Amino acid sequence: MHQALYRKYRPRSFDDVYGEDHVASVLRYQTQMGKVSHAYLFCGPRGTGKTTCAKILAKAVNCEHPENGNPCGHCFACESIDNGSATDVLEMDAASNNGVEYIRDIRDEVNYTPAALNRKVYIIDEVHMLSQSAFNALLKTLEEPPAHVIFILATTELHKLPATIISRCQRFDFRRIAVDTIAARLQYIAEAEHMTLDEVAAKMLAKQAQGGMRDAISLFELCGGGGQAVTPERVSEVLGLSGIETVYKTAVAVARGDVAGLFRIVETVSSSAKDIAVYWQELTSFWRDMLVAKHLKENAAAYLDMTEPEMRVLTDAARRFDTAALTAHFTLLDEALKEMNRLPQTKRLTAEMTLIRMSDPRLSDTPAGYMARLNALEDKVTMLSQGMPLQAAAEPAEISAAVESIPETVSVKPAETPAAAEQQTAVPEVQIEPIPDISEVVERFTGQEPMAGAFLGDADCAVSADGKTIYIKTTGTFGERMLSDGKVKASLLASFRMCGFGHAGTELVISSGAAPKAKKKPLDELAEAEY
Repeated sequence: MHQALYRKYRPRSFDDVYGEDHVASVLRYQTQMGKVSHAYLFCGPRGTGKTTCAKILAKAVNCEHPENGNPCGHCFACESIDNGSATDVLEMDAASNNGVEYIRDIRDEVNYTPAALNRKVYIIDEVHMLSQSAFNALLKTLEEPPAHVIFILATTELHKLPATIISRCQRFDFRRIAVDTIAARLQYIAEAEHMTLDEVAAKMLAKQAQGGMRDAISLFELCGGGGQAVTPERVSEVLGLSGIETVYKTAVAVARGDVAGLFRIVETVSSSAKDIAVYWQELTSFWRDMLVAKHLKENAAAYLDMTEPEMRVLTDAARRFDTAALTAHFTLLDEALKEMNRLPQTKRLTAEMTLIRMSDPRLSDTPAGYMARLNALEDKVTMLSQGMPLQAAAEPAEISAAVESIPETVSVKPAETPAAAEQQTAVPEVQIEPIPDISEVVERFTGQEPMAGAFLGDADCAVSADGKTIYIKTTGTFGERMLSDGKVKASLLASFRMCGFGHAGTELVISSGAAPKAKKKPLDELAEAEY
């Protein structure tokens, strides 16, 4: 008889519990030392092991041959609890049995000694669904139950429980399980079941489960149905996911104001039989990740649990927006998702209209939208007040043409000749200071010149002590040529000045050679001498 994988691989002892060591270790110690409480409260998200730990605890307190606080799994008590035949272990679903009469029956039964086991265990799942009168009937019994009775309450919504109930229980908080922990468990199950599971696909399933082990195993079984190999493509197909490539293209199109491109993306999602609502949730998550990347910078990869290629894509997309624009977009994305849930038949229309509003700040009438437009206006006023020309952003068609004109493999490395060496920009020996953080400059510059922004992000920058010269060393000759273009260079200089580097007479020196070495500050030299 077939058994669902999440049931087949349900932990049988505390040592088998994944991702909830802070709970399992305490419960194992209590059962080993005989210090079991009379009432427990397990709270946390769904699928994180609340009911599983409750059953393991019920076996541990009744086991005939416990092993270091774990149930043996082979005695009469363990086997009867596992197969559900133990009459002394009652599992009740409060969602369907929430009346006061059920609690009164329990209150009358607790006075009787166990029929076959050492202790009676009452597991009440989704306890927050009990009525107020049922809670009142449970209070006295929960506070002072007979010595042979243990209550284990489980809930996903702790805030709905009365404080009087919470205070009478020993509380354990179950957390969302880490992506890597879930992925490792899926790999173990795949090997045991002789199924093929790609490593990237395992992480995709873990992320979709949102911290729930049970959901992840169920999704894995769904994707592996029919003996098929579980690959990233298979996961995307079965779960209706669009993938990071699609949401990245959407972000780029929004940043460029490419309305035609946005319509093509929505058409692709719709025609591929993928749910637009799922695509919209992915888009909202990507926007949130961009906001995190802008604030955490170097620590974003660990916080978001992304691979290096995914982080590069996310970082490139985040550079195209400022914080005010992302905040304004969040409001639009949230409103659109609510509208999709309210009127599912208009999902595509809602998605198209919202993306158009996101691509043109003038169409947004929200406070966040006004702030985004105000920030852009302040930038222009600052440029005009400093005598800098306003550089018009490149049109989508021009950007597309520029992208198409760049070959996939760029190898721009002309032969070194004496004449060429003489033409290289001479870098004077002056006192300069390095610019360690140019993220704000990159953000502003990328908004004007998306193609050249990536080259600036990889460059080393320094400024002379008098502020008259800003030195930029690119990683290659091609980057030097991109940043040295007249229009691009003017926009780059304006971005530096708006971020407080340089003044009206400042010049840019762009090269792919060695940048001038900055003279160490006296305090730095002193610190080095001390150590």
